[in-house]
Amino acid sequence: MFITDIKRVIDQVSREKGIEPEVLINTLKEAIISAARKKIGPRADIEVHYNEKSGEVEVFHFKEVVEEVEYHDSELTLEEGYEYDPECEIGDSLGIRIDTEEFGRIAAQSAKQVIIQKMREAERNAVYENFIHKKGKIINGIVQRFDRGSIIANLGQAEAVLRPRDQMPRENYKRGDRIRAYVLDVLEESKGAQIILSRTHPQFLIELFKTEVPEVAEGIVTLRGAARVPGLRAKIAVSSMDSDVDPVGACVGMKGNRVQNIVQELRGEKIDIVQWNPDIARFVCNALSPAEIARVIIDEDNQSMEVIVNDEYLSIAIGKGGQNVSLACEITGWHLEVTSEEDYSREVKAGYDNLMKLTEVGLSMAEMLFKNGYSSLTDISEAVIEDIVSLTDLSDSKAQEMIEEAKVILENELNKEELEEIDEPENKDEPEDQEPKGDDEIQEGEDS
Repeated sequence: MFITDIKRVIDQVSREKGIEPEVLINTLKEAIISAARKKIGPRADIEVHYNEKSGEVEVFHFKEVVEEVEYHDSELTLEEGYEYDPECEIGDSLGIRIDTEEFGRIAAQSAKQVIIQKMREAERNAVYENFIHKKGKIINGIVQRFDRGSIIANLGQAEAVLRPRDQMPRENYKRGDRIRAYVLDVLEESKGAQIILSRTHPQFLIELFKTEVPEVAEGIVTLRGAARVPGLRAKIAVSSMDSDVDPVGACVGMKGNRVQNIVQELRGEKIDIVQWNPDIARFVCNALSPAEIARVIIDEDNQSMEVIVNDEYLSIAIGKGGQNVSLACEITGWHLEVTSEEDYSREVKAGYDNLMKLTEVGLSMAEMLFKNGYSSLTDISEAVIEDIVSLTDLSDSKAQEMIEEAKVILENELNKEELEEIDEPENKDEPEDQEPKGDDEIQEGEDS
């Protein structure tokens, strides 16, 4: 046999490369068939049998018994058939055992190339199958090299890439460092499986909590979602299936040890653990913590909410660079506008004053309209009669009159603004013309 101790080779490759023995055996059979056909002919009907216990390989060349041979690589005469089976007849197919040594050096080399090629394909497939199940999980590796800003990590059976956009800011690695990352994707490509890692994805934070908090693994605490500004700040929403278990306390851990382990892994990224609530207003208030919320105004149709906070909490609610409110928007899925009470009061007064320009609108109706989203004459002018009627005690005709009155007032205000612009002096910045000189000044000039 041109491959010695084939059983030992198959067992070793299967163990080291993680390839199923059946795949290697089939590869071996294909290689031998390829080599046999190169030696015998392309039409040769070859069968290969492998004994898994002994590692013995048997090769059979099948030929059909015919009266007159046309293809020597697949046919033989009756007289030739008698040499292998004295009882053969025309039309029988005889399996002739052949020695693989007869294939020669070139055929053996061809078989070797097929085996190598098939093993590489099998290895690529094995890597993909092994890692596709790890997509969405955390994996550990060793920094092997750097390629145009990307970090190439050795995962044992394969390499993975951590692209610049998936790296934490101000985080530096050197060759040989251990690295822990989230498997973002596993791509099946011609060169082999490409494993994409990330340390900036919000799911990386969720997976870290899964490893650090036993209550999460047991299903008692549920992680509802996460949002991050990588390396700076993050929010994660949690809830509990057991009323006796505080989900925030479970994630923080005794003396904060659980969350601190995650903070260290994320190089000091500040993490806000937010208690999830089915009441979106309460959830938003929790998400904007540590700011204290005075009130919220909900617009369910547009999934937006105006959040009013005490003046001293405005900067806290917004956060540095708007981080707190933007993370709260992301984790709740609602658009949030944060306003101080002073600004809101000023906005309310302006709105009331605006609405009370209408004949039918007093203070109580202005308050009611404002609370229902009609904060200006423009809102009233664009309103539907049925909506105004449903909110007020006005009849259809009175509601129509209110809408028309709003349009007239807006038009008059617009005309007034245009007239004021026309009346302004066109060259008000230029100096006024000098007064004409008096007679004494003219005489004095002539004498000189």
